[in-house]
Amino acid sequence: MLKRPPTAFGLAVKTKLLELGQPQEWLIRACRERTGMYVDSSTMYKLLTGQLDSQRLKAAIREILELPEDAGKTA
Repeated sequence: MLKRPPTAFGLAVKTKLLELGQPQEWLIRACRERTGMYVDSSTMYKLLTGQLDSQRLKAAIREILELPEDAGKTA
């Protein structure tokens, strides 16, 4: 099975979750509550590895984790 590397945004999210001591499931639940969108571990994996590009979901994650707008952007 191919394991895809996280994008810069995915790496920023994973790092922040580690700093907060929160699991990815916590973020998934918070995203569901914040957006009303269907979010599960598959959706989150696709977003963090660049297979999915949902600006609405990314904005919710930035807000929940208090990430700056430029977090995860490459030069």
